[in-house]
Amino acid sequence: MSLVKISQRTAILLEHARKSGLTSDELLEAVRSEDLAQLAAAEAEHFHYDEWIPYAKEHGEDLEKAITDGYQITFNTRNGLKMWLEESFGISSETDFTVGEGVIEGLHLQEDQLIRLKTALAVNWLLDEEAAPGGFKVKLTVRGLQ
Repeated sequence: MSLVKISQRTAILLEHARKSGLTSDELLEAVRSEDLAQLAAAEAEHFHYDEWIPYAKEHGEDLEKAITDGYQITFNTRNGLKMWLEESFGISSETDFTVGEGVIEGLHLQEDQLIRLKTALAVNWLLDEEAAPGGFKVKLTVRGLQ
């Protein structure tokens, strides 16, 4: 199955909306109707949805497919990947992992989280994993710095 490719910003906004309590059905309804008021529950300081649907349409990002089937991010920056991890898995770079120059390490993920990360991670990052108590220890490195 080929996953839809979406921008890092689109992915972060999608995951923030989920973290804010919006269900897939509610997200799909908002996208289909283009009713941004339905996304109000997810609005926050750095999370604004006024351009989310128009941007996705303009850049050929299939939000419906991303919501229902998953996605791959086209390119990850270090800070963008940090934000995506925090929004997707409810973890914090302050306490749950460290962010360095071209590397994110100390991630402890469950198997389902690891699978999701492998699916979504842009090709400009490499993932190293090792089994650890209760899941996996994961290190992410920018391709070319490994």
